[in-house]
Amino acid sequence: QVQLVESGGGLVQAGGSLRLSCTASKSIFSLNAMGWFRRAPGKQREMVARITTAGTTNYLDSVKGRFTISRDNAENTVDLQMNSLRPEDTAVYYCNALFRWSNYWGQGTQVTVSS
Repeated sequence: QVQLVESGGGLVQAGGSLRLSCTASKSIFSLNAMGWFRRAPGKQREMVARITTAGTTNYLDSVKGRFTISRDNAENTVDLQMNSLRPEDTAVYYCNALFRWSNYWGQGTQVTVSS
């Protein structure tokens, strides 16, 4: 079992920035990967960014160059820095951990970008 606690999110104007943080109950090195997903109203959940144990990162095409995922190994945290936010980034963002090839999820945090 992996517990994930998220923080950050909120309301921001278009062009602004937000930072999401996720703390895992296990060492990051014991996880296959950690990342952030989002679900916008009326849409399916999609992967936003992910980082593997080896440090490989993947991003959703629409956030490349604007979002950056990073990790703090000592604190077992993974952050998502979101810059140049757009109204279409509005969604509930979920932290995800892949542990022994099973998915674990945080409770979700709302990000709202006003135009």
